[in-house]
Amino acid sequence: MNLPPNDHESDLVQECYAVVYTPKKKRKRFPENCVEVMANDLQALEQCDEENHRYPAKVIGPSRSSEGSMLYYLVHWL
Repeated sequence: MNLPPNDHESDLVQECYAVVYTPKKKRKRFPENCVEVMANDLQALEQCDEENHRYPAKVIGPSRSSEGSMLYYLVHWL
């Protein structure tokens, strides 16, 4: 899957750390309402809750999909 380009001159689409709600870790993109952006990787690791399907990750986003929804793309799981 191609990731959206990371524009260093804009703050629209950026790499960031987050806690992602997903029942399974197989997906590579997530709707905006399933992603909670964190200040850093340590905060994402502290806020994760695997019993409730909330996993720490590095993501890129938000980016508008062709359907008009805002998505975050997985860079990697922490």
